[in-house]
Amino acid sequence: MPTYKIAVLSAVAALAMPLISTGGALAQSNPATLAGVVTSDRDGPMEGVLVSAKKQGSTITVTVVSNDKGEYAFPAGRLEPGQYQIGIRAAGYALDGSGAATLTASQPAKADLKLKPAPVTTAELTNSEWLTSAPGPDELKRGLLNCTDCHSVQRIFESKHTSEEFMAVFERMGGYYPGASDMQPQRLNGEHRRPAVNPAMAQAFSTYLAALNLSAKPQHGFELKLTPRAKGRATRVIITEYDLPRKEIQPHDVIVDADGGIWYSHFGEQFLSKLDPKTGKVTDYPIPVLKPDHPKGTLDLEVDHNGYIWVGMMYQGGMARFDRKTEQFRVYPVPKEWQTDATQQSHFSVAGMKADGKVWVKNSDRSQVMKLDPETGKYENLGSFKIPSNGRPIGIYGIYADQQNNAYILEFGNGGIGKIDAKTGAMAFYPTPTPFSRARRGRVDSENRLWFAEFGSNGVAMFDPKTEKITEWKKPLEWESPYDVVADRFGTVWEVNESSDRLGRLNPKTGEWVNYPLPRYSNFRRVFVDDRTPQVAVWVGNDHAAQVVKLEPLD
Repeated sequence: MPTYKIAVLSAVAALAMPLISTGGALAQSNPATLAGVVTSDRDGPMEGVLVSAKKQGSTITVTVVSNDKGEYAFPAGRLEPGQYQIGIRAAGYALDGSGAATLTASQPAKADLKLKPAPVTTAELTNSEWLTSAPGPDELKRGLLNCTDCHSVQRIFESKHTSEEFMAVFERMGGYYPGASDMQPQRLNGEHRRPAVNPAMAQAFSTYLAALNLSAKPQHGFELKLTPRAKGRATRVIITEYDLPRKEIQPHDVIVDADGGIWYSHFGEQFLSKLDPKTGKVTDYPIPVLKPDHPKGTLDLEVDHNGYIWVGMMYQGGMARFDRKTEQFRVYPVPKEWQTDATQQSHFSVAGMKADGKVWVKNSDRSQVMKLDPETGKYENLGSFKIPSNGRPIGIYGIYADQQNNAYILEFGNGGIGKIDAKTGAMAFYPTPTPFSRARRGRVDSENRLWFAEFGSNGVAMFDPKTEKITEWKKPLEWESPYDVVADRFGTVWEVNESSDRLGRLNPKTGEWVNYPLPRYSNFRRVFVDDRTPQVAVWVGNDHAAQVVKLEPLD
């Protein structure tokens, strides 16, 4: 098999540039504090290069993307005066030269960026590029999608495990908490295990991985395929990254409250946190610990119509409600007689509470569905559900309420959605047109339609309750593994994923996708759109990079 040759996807260097005024049409149409043109000897002006600026001593990085003329510009007000480090991300290129960009309050700065070919590194390939490049059948490649929840697939491809050693790794991984990381390797309690690989395919999967990795050869025997740089509308964006105060923080969900406050949940710690987007300052609010011998961490984060913030307490066995005025939590533990070592409150929905005051809660233990009365603190257990046509248990991932507080459950094991009647508890099941779509997370829009991500079939889908039909849209790149999707009040649909280092924007009327590039390795589990103003802002948590990220489209 042929060996491969790849190039660095990002590099960081500094620029020593004189301060001169930014001239030309670019400055006239878009006043900037820092602007310039990106070029290389090979290509001339370069489109789709991500240009990042980080002030010395700051926790905030701002990124823009060069247009079809190679021009980039940081709009006025985005960068304060001071010393900045400039970095780029572009497949096969690095900055030529070193130095620093200095910004003053009196005049803008111009910094033309010269790029040069870069040497090989595999660390900067996206997960989707690894999967697109790797040989083998799709049914085995799909097994790698589960791996990206905890780490990049680079770790697997560059490992030296034999097939037998992979089997031992699979067994060991099954004993870790879903939010375990290298810095916080929390183990599950008691006999509870989470099979990392389907036992029916474990042997075939381990053999496949050992054939792809470096266990029997010094380099991979297949060519790695790089994604082309962004073009057109995908370059019209501003991305702001907020470094969080501890590297072990895993910001699973990020939301914006009615007053513009930015909140995030910790996948591996027992906190709710608030971010000040102007300063980057973070305030932590400790969440009560209910089960000290079980893993700590939270997942789903929602705000209800009364302004209370809710969080799913995972293996702590309950729900927590935070009052922003008193800064106090009220905790709702699941009844002890219902609890096991597998009890896990990960996903819930407060979206339909106006209808009957109840909160829908998923218990991952046997995919049970519960309803919580916040006034009394009492739970109602509706139990597990089965697909009517074949009696197979539904493996639930997300749970979402409509305007009448009926609940949608997303079937992650194979593909489909269930709709539970809020009054009767009866469920109707709707399979997705594409088999094994693995419906993951989503949201009900203003028209009472359910939008959801198809993690296993690389798409997003919409269920219309009026027609009872599901419509699907495929992502533009292979193996993006969509995780969450939401429609804003203008009808635009936003998607995030764990694999492509892209954030998707869909026009469902035309089927047109805009895939915004991101400045670094990204692992997104939740997308929140702040659409209170005509120009929306998209907020996400980079779970593997201890960052909160804001994306602002410019059109």
